[in-house]
This record gives sequence, C-alpha cells and structure tokens, in this order.
Amino acid sequence: MSTKIDPKLLNDPLFRELMIEGLAIQDRFAAEPIYAKTGKGFLKSAGVEELQKIKAAKKRTKKN
Repeated sequence: MSTKIDPKLLNDPLFRELMIEGLAIQDRFAAEPIYAKTGKGFLKSAGVEELQKIKAAKKRTKKN
C-alpha cells in the first residue's frame, strides 16, 4: 500500500478539511493492546470542555 497522496486530492477542499481534522485527533487515538494487530481502539476524550461544547451545539441545533 502506497502512502503517497494523489495530487488531485490535495486541491479538494473536503479532503483537506478531513485531513486537518484527522491529524488533529490522531494523538488522542489509543489502540487496545489486545487489538494491536487489527488497529482497533478508542478515542480518548479531550476533556469536559469538549463534551460541554458538543452538548451546547446539540441544544442550539434543536432550537433552530
């Protein structure tokens, strides 16, 4: 499997947005030792502030 990025994708705004988001959460991913070969694991929480922001955003969307 090649790790090179197709040059066409580099100009795609959706690809760029997803890449930025993926790289931002990469350090929070923790692989479970028993699943090391499969790459399964979980995403560590960024903290209480993150959860509060998500809940506030959900409330705002329900009001609209």
